[in-house]
Amino acid sequence: MASVAVPISRTPLRGLAASLPARFGTGLSPCMTNGLRFSSTFVAGARRARPTAELGRRRRETAWTRGFKHDVKVGGSGRKPPSFAFAFDIDGVLLHVAKPIPGATRVLKFLNDYNIPFILLTNGGGKHETERVKDLEARLGVQLSTDNFVQSHTPFQELLEGPNSLRDKTVLVTGSDYEKCRSIFKEYGFKNVITPADIYAADPTIFPFQPAASFTTPSQPLPKPLYSHPGPPNPTHLPSHLQIHAIFVLNDPRDWALDIQIITDLLLSHAGYLGTYSPLNNTPHLPDRGWQRDGQPALYFSNADLLWSAGYHLPRLGQGAFQAAVAGLWKRVTGGEGLKRGCIGKPYRETYRFAERVLAGHRREVVRAMGGAAGVSGGGESGGGDSGDSGVGALERVYMVGDNPESDIAGANGYVSEEGTEWVSVLVKTGVWSEERGGKLEGVFKPKEVVGDVMGAVKWALKREGWDQEGKGKELD
Repeated sequence: MASVAVPISRTPLRGLAASLPARFGTGLSPCMTNGLRFSSTFVAGARRARPTAELGRRRRETAWTRGFKHDVKVGGSGRKPPSFAFAFDIDGVLLHVAKPIPGATRVLKFLNDYNIPFILLTNGGGKHETERVKDLEARLGVQLSTDNFVQSHTPFQELLEGPNSLRDKTVLVTGSDYEKCRSIFKEYGFKNVITPADIYAADPTIFPFQPAASFTTPSQPLPKPLYSHPGPPNPTHLPSHLQIHAIFVLNDPRDWALDIQIITDLLLSHAGYLGTYSPLNNTPHLPDRGWQRDGQPALYFSNADLLWSAGYHLPRLGQGAFQAAVAGLWKRVTGGEGLKRGCIGKPYRETYRFAERVLAGHRREVVRAMGGAAGVSGGGESGGGDSGDSGVGALERVYMVGDNPESDIAGANGYVSEEGTEWVSVLVKTGVWSEERGGKLEGVFKPKEVVGDVMGAVKWALKREGWDQEGKGKELD
């Protein structure tokens, strides 16, 4: 993952916040991805939280450090970046649980030495980017920056901006660890964050299947009481009660039953007031028969992976399974209506769009640094989406190396670059997919190549680029 330490200049894009509907039913459709774009101000990981003074200092540096490095500066190897780059999934490609997959560290250091840009794209989550980076540094034995590291819920920071900003609104977050989810969203900048545990602690009757005395999950007091008036919602009583403006599933939830109950209650509510029931529900003459048409909170899932590779010898159910459970229950509750929700992460196109822009931006910064430090002349073809950049050609290819045909491979195969960059999908056998468990590799799930592991993937790509004829890549033998 080659990165730069200063924001990359690029054409402004309409952010995710601009696509957030004022009323849920007017703009969000099942697995909505249209309009889901990363704005030019969005920077992955912790950069948003860096002090202004530090950013100013880093902008003044004449040579920028790279994301994965071992005491090497951008352009320090004296090698001009090639016209290709890599995108790697993490779990099942670089790591198996806590241990590096053989060859992973060597591959990353090789790419760094040759100034070959790469980015890490993961549907994992549940930790803040800075925490995850430190963990990966220790496990992989390489230094990692948050600049080019994108996990499943990183783009949710976009919803802090724009006319429909959720910065000051009350949002519900859930995942494997309620308090960790709250902490992540607080660090992102969301001011009013509650969890299902907060709601249960305020009124245990909302989930009658567990004795209140046995519920030991940490909780915090709600900012306002829950609505508990019987009958239709009373407009005079509502403002003094809890209103939820959006629901976020950050990573694989642990307590499915409680989470599904509260999510369903909110999607049936009037305008996100938990404890109300919308009078528009099941109204025949309304669009969608009134379901999710009364200002209910938007529901966002951070990834759609049905399965993932964990410590057990067989794949485990992921967040995609939880999403399927919520959608299936909603269909039963509403008599056949589809669940309106937003989905991000792989295989959705905005993840790949963002990765491509970061990779192209890195190549330009390397050449600029080399031009100042190594005498590389200006001029030449511009590329990667920004006109006027000198000394670097267009990013022609990105090799997406993944272990999951339904996310990594389908996403790369289905993505059409606005800049004409070719995305080449490479499937490894060290993660979710295996020949023994079946699953035909056809259509959008068919990779360009199937290899044993990440080392094999990079060697195959280098050979495809003709590097074997130039004698490069022997360090990987």
